[in-house]
Amino acid sequence: MPTMLAVSGLVHRYGGGATAHTAVNELSFTVEAGQLACIVGPSGCGKSTLLRCIAGLITPSGGEIRLHGDLVSGVPADLAVVFQDYSRSLYPWLSVRRNVEFPLRGRVSGRSARRARAEEALSWVGLADVGGKYPWQLSGGMQQRVSIARALACQPALLLMDEPFASVDAQTRAELEDLLLRVRREQGSTVLLVTHDIDESVYLGDRVLVLSRSPATIVADLPVDLPPDRDQITTRGSTTFVDLRTEIARLLHHSPEHRPMPANDLAADRFLAAERAEAARQATEARTR
Repeated sequence: MPTMLAVSGLVHRYGGGATAHTAVNELSFTVEAGQLACIVGPSGCGKSTLLRCIAGLITPSGGEIRLHGDLVSGVPADLAVVFQDYSRSLYPWLSVRRNVEFPLRGRVSGRSARRARAEEALSWVGLADVGGKYPWQLSGGMQQRVSIARALACQPALLLMDEPFASVDAQTRAELEDLLLRVRREQGSTVLLVTHDIDESVYLGDRVLVLSRSPATIVADLPVDLPPDRDQITTRGSTTFVDLRTEIARLLHHSPEHRPMPANDLAADRFLAAERAEAARQATEARTR
């Protein structure tokens, strides 16, 4: 299979001089076309920084990123991102259909063509009958389906997903995981998914990239030797699943500790504090929904 994504020697630092904090260090990997690759790592290790670099939202301090051979120097037109916080990523004043249509402006000419593309994407995620409703009229799981439909409507070469199912309950999470597997199989999508959930990474992935503590480097690149047709009970109970989950947990548990920071490393302190505050905020919002 051709290479869809190539990350080579990626480095990103926050701040400069003596107060610089390295979030990602000399990180290299590839994702082949049609593959679903998962990234797991300790909290605050730099997973979101890595995804933002790939999406062209921030410029890395060093190294390069190529999407189907083209150097990423801004936000690629044929890339889409699904975020964890669906409540903030959808426009509450637009209908579900118009939310899905929104990124198609400038890409697809003609209102009827955009509407047809949006309705097709909604049918892929099982929401063909809710196009006229508003996001606030839907459950959290349905809102995240809308976010996925909006990303798929763009027909991206690469779909990035940043903790996409972390803000929903366990049953909805399982349904969304199975939805992703089905849509990916039917559409042949290439997906890079970041998750804190080891079980989710094994259940969804063709391979799992395990990151170290900050600054992020790749500890292991593990193939997932499970059949393409998976289910929540049989697959998760298989010996292959349990063994791989255990190996990833071992790698994360024994990953190197954070290197001691100088007392005046204020940039690092601010970065880690911001990461912890964001994680706490998301957890609080999830509990109050």
